[in-house]
Amino acid sequence: MARIAGVNIPTGKRVEIALTYIHGIGRTTASQICGKLDIPTERRVSDLTEDELMRIRETIDADYAVEGDLRRQTAMNIKRLMDMACYRGLRHRRGLPVRGQRTHTNARTRKGPAKPIAGKKK
Repeated sequence: MARIAGVNIPTGKRVEIALTYIHGIGRTTASQICGKLDIPTERRVSDLTEDELMRIRETIDADYAVEGDLRRQTAMNIKRLMDMACYRGLRHRRGLPVRGQRTHTNARTRKGPAKPIAGKKK
């Protein structure tokens, strides 16, 4: 089991797919990393040499914000909006959709399960 950025990478998968198990690395970034290091994307993680794994680790550590750092950065951005009390911050604070979606119906993911209202029978 290969370990990159504190995440166990599945060994049976192709390198490009296996790198997406790291929070902050998607398909595009994974293919960029493989292209930069001249690693064929079809190669399996189990077939990588120790040198190639080390180069992947160093590249990710140097050039990309991943895992804990990225989660911390996102949380700080949301906290900043909430402290500023701007519209987006208020929506985060109230647990409502932030990006302009309708809330009269839908928005159940953000609002949680529907709460019955007394006297609203018709």
